[in-house]
Amino acid sequence: MIFDTHAHYDDEVFNEDRDKLLKSIKNNGVDFIVNVGASMDSTKKALELAKKYSFIYAAIGVHPSETEGLCEQDMQWLKEQVSNKKVVAIGEIGLDYYWPEPDQSIQKKWFERQLSLASEVKLPIVIHSRDAAKDTLDILKGWQKELHGGVIHCFSYTKEIAREYLNMDYYFGIGGVLTFKNARKLIEAVEYIPIERILLETDCPYLAPEPYRGKRNQSDYIDFVAQKLSEIKGLKKEEVLMCTMENAREFYRIDQKERS
Repeated sequence: MIFDTHAHYDDEVFNEDRDKLLKSIKNNGVDFIVNVGASMDSTKKALELAKKYSFIYAAIGVHPSETEGLCEQDMQWLKEQVSNKKVVAIGEIGLDYYWPEPDQSIQKKWFERQLSLASEVKLPIVIHSRDAAKDTLDILKGWQKELHGGVIHCFSYTKEIAREYLNMDYYFGIGGVLTFKNARKLIEAVEYIPIERILLETDCPYLAPEPYRGKRNQSDYIDFVAQKLSEIKGLKKEEVLMCTMENAREFYRIDQKERS
């Protein structure tokens, strides 16, 4: 009963055993995966994976670190892909100030351009925000009336920032970091965030939970995150998995797409 709401199985570290791994995790309780684009190339690969596997869906978009060199033709191509019923979101998009490049002005330009795209095609957004809390929040507040739902991927900010996003009806992507020993700030935020607003994710191949920290992540490891979340929330792990599955299906409108 696992829905991995944010994965990168197009990553080259899966090249040697991708098919074998995806078949095995499907048999280990993984019902759905959203493979998220981070560049134009990875978005194309995400679409290929969604076509090949019935349980994989795709989010299409360009990560802030990959925005250098984008053009309007890229945006037009992304728009054309929305007709594919396996496309469920625009993402991952946002701001990343951890590295000095691309320039912040470039990141903001293409962040807002992709928000415009999401508004136009009426899809939810998957937000990447690293060391850019204020700018991300300010921009999203400015677009609030135009958007159709969003999730803050790999949420890593404070309870106070979580409150701001809750007031805007955002979801929160929670993954392996929750199991780390130094996750006090995140645990405090998760204690505050209602279970109905949490989506479980891996960001695989990155951020594997304990006891696999430092190794390649995969979707069935969400079970460890669910266990930690159950302890924080005082719920049974099965309840956590069921609730987060319902949250994810609602956010990505999977039921609607399966009936269409």
